Amino acid sequence: MFVRTLKELESLGRVKSLVNGTTKSARFLVAADGMGFSYNENRIGDGSDVNLWYKHHWEANYIVSGHGEVTDLTTGQKWTLEAGVLYVVGPNDRHRFHVAGKEHHLSVFCPPLRGDEKHDKDGAYEASGSLPKKTDRRMFVKRADEMRAQGKEMVAANGQARTIRMLTQADDLGFGLSDVHLKAGADANLWYKHHWEANHILSGTGEVTELSTGKSWKLEPGMAYNVGPKDRHRLRAHTDLHLISVFCPPLRGDEQHDADGALGPSGPVPPGPADG
Repeated sequence: MFVRTLKELESLGRVKSLVNGTTKSARFLVAADGMGFSYNENRIGDGSDVNLWYKHHWEANYIVSGHGEVTDLTTGQKWTLEAGVLYVVGPNDRHRFHVAGKEHHLSVFCPPLRGDEKHDKDGAYEASGSLPKKTDRRMFVKRADEMRAQGKEMVAANGQARTIRMLTQADDLGFGLSDVHLKAGADANLWYKHHWEANHILSGTGEVTELSTGKSWKLEPGMAYNVGPKDRHRLRAHTDLHLISVFCPPLRGDEQHDADGALGPSGPVPPGPADG
């Protein structure tokens, strides 16, 4: 397992200025990490208005804070963006992303970005691998509050967490995404034998411990811990903890953790970082 912090990424030059300087994009995971997807934490300082077209990728965007609007430039359909909204765009989706004032979101890409790409004149990134599946699917939006109201939130981690599996295998994006909440005092032993999982802390504090070495990391907003098939670990919530978990291969969506804290196989497992 390994942990990434914003301070570390800044020191490595992996915080990029995008969209005419309106957006700071921290590249938390890149293709070299071998997890089957990449993701960025993006912060907009004073509004942004940009036309984009990810011809060579699927991108899922989870809104953490702020307000805005995304428009399908083919159909004119618009969706309001606010905390807890997830919008997904792909090769068929010319779109406009507009926010006023400060905004914060996470962007997950498949195939994963190298990390040094810049948008071209069409608002695209150059190809960085094969798309998971050729499709005529168009952009779509999901809301955590609506999914919760529909009874799609489930208890997981052997009773220690509540999760909304917002993206699953059925979405054909090459990764899954879950919105996860743990109550203060939650304590779970986990071991993702069949997956890679990235966990980005949105709010709250806690601790993750690598059980094979005893090494522990404090968890706080704006950092991430990443685990895979070799990583038996213990997750503890000191306060109420809110995090986004991204899985590859994606989950079916109905899995429950077994006695080892694992979820059943759901596809081929990426190789992970070169150092294992």
